[in-house]
Amino acid sequence: MAELRSVAAGPGPATAAAALPGPLALPAAPGAAPALPSPAASGGAGPGPAATAATAAAAGGGGSGSGGTGSGSAREGWLFKWTNYIKGYQRRWFVLSNGLLSYYRSKAEMRHTCRGTINLATANITVEDSCNFIISNGGAQTYHLKASSEVERQRWVTALELAKAKAVKMLEESDDSGDESVSQTDKTELQNTLRTLSSKMEDLSTCNDLIAKHGTALQRSLSELETLRLPAESTEKIKQVNERATLFRITSNAMINACRDFLMLVQTHSKKWQKTLQHERDQRIRLEETLEQLAKQHNHLERAFRGATVLPASAPGTGGNAKDPCCPVKGDLSDEDDDNEFFDAPEIITMPESMGHKRTGSNISGTSSDISLDEQYKHQVEDTKKEKRTRIPYKPNYSLNLWSIMKNCIGKELSKIPMPVNFNEPLSMLQRLTEDLEYHELLDRAAKCESSLEQLCYVAAFTVSSYSTTVFRTSKPFNPLLGETFELDRLEENGYRSLCEQVSHHPPAAAHHADSKHGWTLRQEIKITSKFRGKYLSIMPLGTIHCVFHSSGNHYTWKKVTTTVHNIIVGKLWIDQSGEIEIVNHKTGDKCNLKFVPYSYFSRDVARKVTGEVTDPTGKVHFVLLGTWDEKMDCYKVMPGAGDNGAEGRPRAHEAEDSRLLWKRNPLPKYAENMYYFSELALTLNAPESGTAPTDSRRRPDQRLMENGRWDEANAEKQRLEEKQRISRKRREAEAARATEDGKEGTRGCRPPPHLTPCPPSRPSPPPCAPPGTPYDPYKPLWFERKKDPVTQELAHVYKGGYWESKEKQDWTLCPDIF
Repeated sequence: MAELRSVAAGPGPATAAAALPGPLALPAAPGAAPALPSPAASGGAGPGPAATAATAAAAGGGGSGSGGTGSGSAREGWLFKWTNYIKGYQRRWFVLSNGLLSYYRSKAEMRHTCRGTINLATANITVEDSCNFIISNGGAQTYHLKASSEVERQRWVTALELAKAKAVKMLEESDDSGDESVSQTDKTELQNTLRTLSSKMEDLSTCNDLIAKHGTALQRSLSELETLRLPAESTEKIKQVNERATLFRITSNAMINACRDFLMLVQTHSKKWQKTLQHERDQRIRLEETLEQLAKQHNHLERAFRGATVLPASAPGTGGNAKDPCCPVKGDLSDEDDDNEFFDAPEIITMPESMGHKRTGSNISGTSSDISLDEQYKHQVEDTKKEKRTRIPYKPNYSLNLWSIMKNCIGKELSKIPMPVNFNEPLSMLQRLTEDLEYHELLDRAAKCESSLEQLCYVAAFTVSSYSTTVFRTSKPFNPLLGETFELDRLEENGYRSLCEQVSHHPPAAAHHADSKHGWTLRQEIKITSKFRGKYLSIMPLGTIHCVFHSSGNHYTWKKVTTTVHNIIVGKLWIDQSGEIEIVNHKTGDKCNLKFVPYSYFSRDVARKVTGEVTDPTGKVHFVLLGTWDEKMDCYKVMPGAGDNGAEGRPRAHEAEDSRLLWKRNPLPKYAENMYYFSELALTLNAPESGTAPTDSRRRPDQRLMENGRWDEANAEKQRLEEKQRISRKRREAEAARATEDGKEGTRGCRPPPHLTPCPPSRPSPPPCAPPGTPYDPYKPLWFERKKDPVTQELAHVYKGGYWESKEKQDWTLCPDIF
């Protein structure tokens, strides 16, 4: 120790290093870390605290950094949140973190219960006044919040805007290629990390060996120098160098021990990661096998149950239900329900002779099927000229291996999944869109209202009524072909007529226009996006609906909410609507906010509940709406001055009076459970009508075959139509590529688009040639054109006219051949 103390008074590390002879300098190992700092880095301090600190620094890896986990947009604190008319604003603890805003009843509740969370990446932040602001994601969640002061409100809004910007940036950078690709990316990243760590472990082992080797050589060389006969002054210097080398050896040993610990730790965690990764893979395989086995067992139970309850089919003309001629010849149907929507049951279906066909199997040639279908269509047109039909052939129950289709669909968009007709109902999406007009009388009554606020109540009821037909409709409508249309001419009976056209295929989009002689126009363009997540299916309609009343000029707009189909694989299928709708009168500024409450097993509320309030431009509530989206909607007029004495200034439910029934659902037809739960209007939509366009959904062959119970032929016809549509799309793409290569974009617009062959009897005359340089447009809808809406500033397809004139003249020469 005496020798070490004398070192403290010696030269600094730079002088000691310079005193070393050239051959004794430590060489750098290939790929090794930078040179180690001197243990006396504190300026020549002794080996006491300084040496200990240096050793600790070497063992700990040297430098330090400020790696705080917080961000500039993170914030938490008390805010007042609007709850309902009874309780008004309530104090809640809000936490902003990682682009998510969550709230709790108290700060202590953060450890166990979160009352709600909203993702800021898709949210809109709106400031109402000095203390109030609104956060809404445009769908299922809207928070009405109030701060204690204007300064506090501004702090929250600033933090929320920053968090939203970061969340949007992260969302854009994230890979949205589906659950499978994300999982694969995680596996690859983990394997790369393990390989990198293994390489670093080898480098550290090499450095360990080199330090030990060169350190021993240095100590031996210094010992040899001490044995030489040198002047006293040189001997003293050599002794100092020897002591420095000893201190360096101590520090190196500490660093070597730390590296050894690091190597052991990395090796241990590497094994743990590999075990964890393998465990996750095994878990996923076991889960898939269990789910498949569960689906098979469920199908087996269904078959056993149906086999025990369904009687054998009787001969034609000797059995069946005498009360209903459309009933297939089989046993008692009293146990039928929508549990059997997607499951198989061995059963013989005998169709009535009056429908002009029999179920003869799947061995019928395509030609004979087409001929019989055309003859049947003409026969049915004659039958439906007199009166609207009230029956369709009952839905058969054919076997289908559900799991073989569903297991490859998880995480994919529904419109891109090839589905057999077993999942469908015999209507297209265009016809389902037209079903929004089932309660058109609500708009007729709204057109007669003198008060815009009262008119808004009827528009809100009409909006809710469009969901009433979906409560039992668990089947999927047919995806329309590009250019497919559907008309509904009820001008004589109900005073309106409607036209839909499929204007885009990927993404699927349909344009709809309806006019009424009672003084209103309804138009919309709806794009359907959907995701299948294994247990449930979410359907998100995108697009704005417009309703304009001619006499007053009131222009209303709103969007649809999310539809969720639950228990896709196992259990009883059921449908729920959730989200919020804001209906805006762009002329007066009146608004109606409707909230579709999602179903909860633990909630005491009525199932499928809808609440709403109608406000003027100042935010004052004039009407309160209450009901369910599958039964009825009531309207309550708010008493003048209601809520003025309250702290929140909002009316409460018991302060409303003058109850009025706005809308009530029509009862379903008799035996609707056997006819896809169609309403009276839905039963008539696919009835053949004369004079319709060749592209009308009523003329779609696979849909007609399915309605008539010939599902095997319908599946084959569906594949033919989809392949024909794919060929047409490839032709359009090839034509666009040729136009670009030739440098004559737009000149190929001098003839009809080559993707579709015009209908007989003749081709249309070519339009005048477009000037060179005009962009080539591969497809344009026939009856709609894309324009920028002056109210919403959105690009949407608007009816340009000409359809009803063509129908009157029976001039369909411009219609494409899509069927």
